[in-house]
Amino acid sequence: MSTMRTVALTKESTKDILESLLKRSPNNYGKFESAVDEILHKVKTEGDSALFAYTKEFDKTEITADTIKVTEEEIKEAYEAVDPVLIDVIRKALVNIRSYHEKQRQNSWFTSETNGTMLGQKVTALERVGVYVPGGKAVYPSSVLMNIVPAKVAGVDQIVMTTPPGKDGKVNPSTLVAAKEAGADEIYKVGGAQAIGALAYGTESIPKVDKIVGPGNIFVALAKKAVYGYVSIDSIAGPSEILVLADETANPRYVAADLLSQAEHDELASAILITTSKEFAAKVSEEVDGFVKVLSRKEIIQKSLDNFGYILIAEDMDEAIDAANAIASEHMEIVTANPFEVMMKVRNAGAIFIGENSSEPLGDYFAGPNHVLPTNGTAKFFSALSVDDFVKKSSIVYYSREALRKIHKDIEQFATSEQLTAHANSIAVRFEDEEQ
Repeated sequence: MSTMRTVALTKESTKDILESLLKRSPNNYGKFESAVDEILHKVKTEGDSALFAYTKEFDKTEITADTIKVTEEEIKEAYEAVDPVLIDVIRKALVNIRSYHEKQRQNSWFTSETNGTMLGQKVTALERVGVYVPGGKAVYPSSVLMNIVPAKVAGVDQIVMTTPPGKDGKVNPSTLVAAKEAGADEIYKVGGAQAIGALAYGTESIPKVDKIVGPGNIFVALAKKAVYGYVSIDSIAGPSEILVLADETANPRYVAADLLSQAEHDELASAILITTSKEFAAKVSEEVDGFVKVLSRKEIIQKSLDNFGYILIAEDMDEAIDAANAIASEHMEIVTANPFEVMMKVRNAGAIFIGENSSEPLGDYFAGPNHVLPTNGTAKFFSALSVDDFVKKSSIVYYSREALRKIHKDIEQFATSEQLTAHANSIAVRFEDEEQ
């Protein structure tokens, strides 16, 4: 039994789906919060020794001050262990990812007026950034590239990466190769909430960073949420999502394959098709059944479809677009007769893939745009990870005496009206000799 749930699109059904999808938000995991707080507190107060104890407990391996940092030797070993064909693909993908992010760079700017004022905005890269890379069930060298490259392009001085070691005390070789190729400066063997604590507070071995990026399990997500404000973070990543907007012109076999490309991530991933054609919906559901039988991660896919998979049938394309904007999916594919026209009306989506040859995995691995995207409806107000995430902006103000003289009374007036007489005085004192 795998046929996807097919529902007519109404206000009620959209509301039900949104409620069901939000159950996956990290905000619903309060029971883990106290465990995370305890880990963070220990790391903050005990530093390295807490890291070593937690690594022994959770990752079942001994790490010491001598082995916590990945050595050049270990990186060399990793290159020997990884298939040269994969190294070549990583290098090709890097070219695309780099050139895309280079277009995002912003310059500082200054404007000067003839009256003696100069204003500006100075763009400065963050000094030190922590990149978290998950270990565990799956290994994602692609995520390593996506998190490091924008930081590198922004001009971050030091990129510190942490990732949990395996039971053998080593880091996955393809993760190491990807990190080296992308430009990580230091790599440490520590995972989970304890790694986030180490990056946020600093320990004897691991330096404190200014910002932490990168996905992770629920413990990592909650730890990032807890240290936010002490350091900056990119976002709290929820499970992966895909939404396909399609009409009767789309290829049902392609659409079914694309929906399942996200459902295989984990049981909480969501795959939604919104279409204007009942016949097309039935064909997609049939294709999904055929694929589920043969794909390697079929148990995960099945659970994901049972929990968060939907086919929604809309009256017309406008209604379909309204529902897609309400769901605000992480990945959206538009496979319609006029996809660019539809794209203009799409307001909320992390990344938009246009036409039948632009399937979502193209963005995951190779095209160039970042695959770290807003999930759980946050595409309504968050953006993809970018160079902007690794810079900050300072305002620049300069006034000559002449320029200040012209307006000093106005500022004094404003400050006095707010009863901030020391503010007013700070301006007035500069002209006290002239008031005689």
